[in-house]
Amino acid sequence: MTVQPKRIISDAVVRKDAKTKDKLLDKAFALAFKGLVYAQIWEDPVVDMEGLAIEPDSSVMCIASGSCNALSYLTANPAQITAVDLNRAHVALGQLKITAIRHLPNYERFHRFFGHADHKENKAVYKEMIAPHLDAESRRYWEKRDIKGRKRISYFTKGLYRKGLLGNFIGLAHLFAKLYKVDLHKLLEAETLEEQRAVFETELAPVFDRKFVRWLTDQPASLFGLGIPPAQFDELAGDERMAEVLRRRLEKLACDFEIKDNYFAWQAFGRGYDRAESAPMPPYLQRANWEALRERIDRIDVVRANMVQWIGDRDLASMDRFVLLDAQDWMNDAQLDDLWGRITRASRPGARVLFRTAAEPSMLPGRLNDDILSRWRYLDETSADLTKRDRSSIYGGVHVYELA
Repeated sequence: MTVQPKRIISDAVVRKDAKTKDKLLDKAFALAFKGLVYAQIWEDPVVDMEGLAIEPDSSVMCIASGSCNALSYLTANPAQITAVDLNRAHVALGQLKITAIRHLPNYERFHRFFGHADHKENKAVYKEMIAPHLDAESRRYWEKRDIKGRKRISYFTKGLYRKGLLGNFIGLAHLFAKLYKVDLHKLLEAETLEEQRAVFETELAPVFDRKFVRWLTDQPASLFGLGIPPAQFDELAGDERMAEVLRRRLEKLACDFEIKDNYFAWQAFGRGYDRAESAPMPPYLQRANWEALRERIDRIDVVRANMVQWIGDRDLASMDRFVLLDAQDWMNDAQLDDLWGRITRASRPGARVLFRTAAEPSMLPGRLNDDILSRWRYLDETSADLTKRDRSSIYGGVHVYELA
């Protein structure tokens, strides 16, 4: 793994030209972001793979986060995937998954470890089957004790998806739901979209009219648990109160997709995946993809590095696909020019870039240097379709550009 200096997260997040108050918020977010943020990534890999149109010779770069998407992209049979992340916890999680796929004996054992992620036996499975093959840096991470004095690998015996910044945020949301006498499990029990909407309208929507909720969600720090830095907060809110924006996003998650097909809804309202045999799962956790993952696992790597620097180190015209998540929402115009200049240099003809934005439109027109932007074609119909069908429902837009 490529290990960068300890300040790489702060350097990426803290705005140098911000006011003192905003810089303090940025530093607080950077501190929170140094630990495990996402046990599961919150971007839909199914729509990603459609937008990317991965080919057998594709060389793919993505931001790792929980590595759910990077591993799921293997089902599209690319030549190579590199998952890059600033966060050492995310890198350690990705390496843990890769090592488990290589060395666990069967799908059932893998699924119990990462799908259920709460069996007591997982501690022994890690010690006997995974740890001896894990790289030293990742092993140190998982065997180090957290603030409560428990080894981090114990997360897989107590419920991984209840851990991390996002897991704690969702847990706090469940606590507020109880205080307001909202039963979130009613959504998981709904059998039709009509029933889902009825539960949302009667149980969830009224919460966003509460004065305390409206005040709380107006505070940028309140959304740190969603991985939203202060620089992205204003983009997400636009001209509205944040409570209104969050209500609409939650409405899409709760009402636009059948619960039986949406594992993001299960994570939000059930704090884990459904355990039924037919439960919705990320592609990498689906039984049908197990053998393909085993065969292709040597094509993927997870590295700790600054994304922009990593792209700049690639050979000329050597990459085909880039997945930037929502990282550009954190960037100023000069940083966008730098990033896309490097992407353009590293891209082969026909390369595609997929990213998400807190607001609906792409931020590139009017901000990215015209000489760079003119080399890329915006796939507007594809982008609109992917945005509509993105089951995670958090983001305002999914955008795809192709090198013209």
